[in-house]
Amino acid sequence: MQVPFFLGYYIIGDNMVKSKIRENLTVFCFGGIIYGLVEVVTRGYTHWSMLLTGGLAFLLIHIVNINMKNRSLLLRCLAGCGIITFLEFVVGCIVNRGLHMNVWDYSGQKFNLLGQICPLFSMMWFLICIPAVFLSYMLKRNLR
Repeated sequence: MQVPFFLGYYIIGDNMVKSKIRENLTVFCFGGIIYGLVEVVTRGYTHWSMLLTGGLAFLLIHIVNINMKNRSLLLRCLAGCGIITFLEFVVGCIVNRGLHMNVWDYSGQKFNLLGQICPLFSMMWFLICIPAVFLSYMLKRNLR
């Protein structure tokens, strides 16, 4: 069985498929829980959409990190920053602007885009990617 190319995986055999699903589900849940905890610690609350977004972001960062293992930490963190910023914009447009849930609003920040993303938070996502890259490797090594 071949998983879509963009994931960078070519899996053969049922056990490998189950292993990859288990790994991806673990990474997704780990990312969602950690991001939710970061939000609770830093701003006192979180929203269910942030748990899903954090999980998806960490899963995508994990996949990119594994595929870019021979690249510099700087490049991997830039890729992770781009992933998080993109997801934040898409989810923000859906939950904040479309569904009017008002989960966050960066409209007071300089150079924001529709109040959903801004350079300040993109820089913070870059910094968060530093431990995320190492956490990704730790999970990959322990989920074999």
